[in-house]
Amino acid sequence: MCGRYATTRSAGDLSALFESYDETGGAVGPDFNVAPTDLVPLVRLAPEGHRALSVGRWGLVPHWSRSATGAARMINARAETIATSRAYAPSFARRRCLLPADGWYEWVREPGGRRQPYYMTPTDGSVLAFAGIWSVWEATGSPLLTFSVLTTAAVGELAEVHDRMPLLLPRERWAAWLAPTDEPAALLAPPSTAWLAGLEIRPVSPAVGDVRNDGPGLTVRVPLARPETDPELTLF
Repeated sequence: MCGRYATTRSAGDLSALFESYDETGGAVGPDFNVAPTDLVPLVRLAPEGHRALSVGRWGLVPHWSRSATGAARMINARAETIATSRAYAPSFARRRCLLPADGWYEWVREPGGRRQPYYMTPTDGSVLAFAGIWSVWEATGSPLLTFSVLTTAAVGELAEVHDRMPLLLPRERWAAWLAPTDEPAALLAPPSTAWLAGLEIRPVSPAVGDVRNDGPGLTVRVPLARPETDPELTLF
């Protein structure tokens, strides 16, 4: 967790929402099934101090790494250990970013072994911002911007889907997350349960499990198959 998410807004929309300068060069397109190593938009502070909308590859590659082959195993960074991790701590201290998202996916294993995917998304259609960290890998001579999503213990009803969730940042916390600070650990608090109550936990099609599938149909609510042992039982 988090291993799949959706980010579908245009570069123009994201630049306006995050008050950032667009440096993507038109490389941002809708993706309803973002998977590890995909290229997606992120918002970070440019050296000049303004917010920049960039494109990065999901799966952090530390600057000292000899190879990028392990990036798919570094898509997530645990908030509980990020400040002491050799791979993540330098980026957490100096290179934090926001990952724009419409929502994310998780799977629940049901009786009989079937895995039902759920899509967590704001009920009002607003944008989400995952807390992230970034790094630039230059071992090949061609700079590669990479990132990880911070995760934390799931809160409230989200814990019924998975024990982890992305560290979600309400709008009022965006500036502090991006700004330089000597105490970044103070930024790791999860959002309030009242804020999380604005999220919908939506059952969706198993088609999202195939990375080759894309499109708005992946986020459409589907009826839950009722377990044979209790025809009235549903998760939510």
